[in-house]
Amino acid sequence: MGALGACTDAGASPTSTPSSVVVQPGKPGEPATTVAPEDFTDDGSTDTQWNQADVDYVTHMIAHHLQALEMSALAADRAEEEQVKAIASRIYDTQGAEIHGLAAWLQERDQPVPVDVEELDGSGPRAPDGDHGAHGDRADMPGMLSAEQIAALEAASGAEFDRLYLEGMIQHHEGAVDMSATVLTEGVDGRAEELAADIGAGQTAEIGRMQDILDSL
Repeated sequence: MGALGACTDAGASPTSTPSSVVVQPGKPGEPATTVAPEDFTDDGSTDTQWNQADVDYVTHMIAHHLQALEMSALAADRAEEEQVKAIASRIYDTQGAEIHGLAAWLQERDQPVPVDVEELDGSGPRAPDGDHGAHGDRADMPGMLSAEQIAALEAASGAEFDRLYLEGMIQHHEGAVDMSATVLTEGVDGRAEELAADIGAGQTAEIGRMQDILDSL
């Protein structure tokens, strides 16, 4: 009997740690948690979950970025201040790269990619030629410039272009920051939240720089 008791005690392991657990990342600012593999399978991972708010944000941000490319491409020939040319070039390069990341997010989730992205080749994104209708009158997206504002920017040069570009791009960035803040509240996809956080922080910093340049004109 004693031997049986010893065997029973040795075989019991009420305090043993599971040999396999899954680390499930938390949302930005939240700690990661560990769950049993079967629970992880049942509940799913935040990396594979997304909702319509995520899709709308990514899709709309592509159109938003495309208009920024359209605006910034004009600066090389029309801007007077070197600071304006420099920040326009930075915005063009940064948002052009971000478009590819946004498009990849949609493709990975079998969501339609805006047709304009198909026009971008391996040399980097280029502004659409005069396609104001696709990007200039989207009232549902905060910060987007109207077709009239884009036309005025195209017609301007020198100091007038510098002023219109900075004012317009500040408006544009403020809209993107608002969109990013919204999806951080309403979306559920971890990668979309990372993109929104990066875009929001980057464009907030650029708003400050552009306002400083505008004040110095």
